[in-house]
Amino acid sequence: MGKVATREAYGAALAQYGADTKVIVLDADLSKSTKTDTFKKVYPERHFNMGIAEGNMMSVAAGLASTGKTVFASTFAMFASERACEQIRNSICYPKLNVKIGATHAGLTVGEDGASHQCVEDLAVMRALPNMVVLSPCDEVETNQAIKAAIDHDGPVYIRLGRLAVEAVHDAENFKFELGKGVQVKEGNDLTIVATGLMVQESLKAAELLAANGINARVIDMHTIKPIDADILAKASKETGFIVTVEEHNVIGGLGGAVCEAICATAPCKVLRIGVEDKFGKSGTPAALLEKYGLTAQAICDKITAAYKGE
Repeated sequence: MGKVATREAYGAALAQYGADTKVIVLDADLSKSTKTDTFKKVYPERHFNMGIAEGNMMSVAAGLASTGKTVFASTFAMFASERACEQIRNSICYPKLNVKIGATHAGLTVGEDGASHQCVEDLAVMRALPNMVVLSPCDEVETNQAIKAAIDHDGPVYIRLGRLAVEAVHDAENFKFELGKGVQVKEGNDLTIVATGLMVQESLKAAELLAANGINARVIDMHTIKPIDADILAKASKETGFIVTVEEHNVIGGLGGAVCEAICATAPCKVLRIGVEDKFGKSGTPAALLEKYGLTAQAICDKITAAYKGE
């Protein structure tokens, strides 16, 4: 299977599940980039370009949802989570309306667009909103099933999606997405890596490098940031005693924070948070940016090895 960006999988899933006439898709003049144009080609009467007015788009989405529609509002993660945050809070989350936010181009791997378009704060912002479910799928299969789960869920959902094409992690025939349930994708007893988004792929590669160093790492794909799977985390904490979180997001308030909050109440253990160290992004190729910010498999392996051995 070739590489597929989760934004591509998002567009395909909208078209696949769009036969439900309750589904309406809004976009902020970025449909070719967010891939909602895939839905538009099949259901043009239920796709609306709201222009470069993200706050208004969220308010319109809320109005449509209040009439019984399931509304997907799509734009870049930067503009969805922060430019339109007030409307999401007051018009969508407060009344708990059935709006799903398809937030593409998240993280550093937007690449050359630079800090103004890269978003490494969205998980922190969105998971702090009451009633909001926060999803961060890692590949095509997981994204497809996450979109179906979002449609089936009654209430707001934020779906974090990437621009960069990524390798498959899951097999469509055997994978089952469950909202709020992490997925163990590799066994291990020495420590546990909990990753989300494209960092699942990098963490699996890092686990191979760690194995060569005699460290057997468990890897968990945490596709749901909120509600987070406290049970799988408590089990990992008790069985391995050391958890490492890996995310293409600020180490403050994202996956790492959510994991620490979950286990401190049930099964505390040592936690190493790997992510963007409270900095803005820069312009560059995705590969160069992952290298610069220490999010490659080798960099993840080196950080984990040093922490595990107490260096």
